[in-house]
Amino acid sequence: QVQLVESGGGLVQPGGSLRLSCAASGNIFSIPLMAWYRQVPGKLREFVATITSGGRTNYQGSVKGRFTISRDNAKNTVYLQMNSLKPEDTAVYYCAARSGSVIDWGPGTQVTVSS
Repeated sequence: QVQLVESGGGLVQPGGSLRLSCAASGNIFSIPLMAWYRQVPGKLREFVATITSGGRTNYQGSVKGRFTISRDNAKNTVYLQMNSLKPEDTAVYYCAARSGSVIDWGPGTQVTVSS
């Protein structure tokens, strides 16, 4: 089990950028899959992006080309660079670490895109 803490959320204007960070309490080198999800009130949590231990990435269609997920194993940190933000990106963003059937979640960080 690993503890995760997200940071970097906030209020940004449409078209702006934010970088989210997810700091892990332990070594993430061996964790097969790290991911970012997001959730708005009244809706299910949805997948945003994933990155494998080998660096392979996958994105939800609506963020492809705008968001970039990366991981720094030496710092035990995963990042989500978000560019060209839109109001519909407003949500609480969660970091997740998946090993087999076990998924650990962070508490989330709020991202609000509004003028």
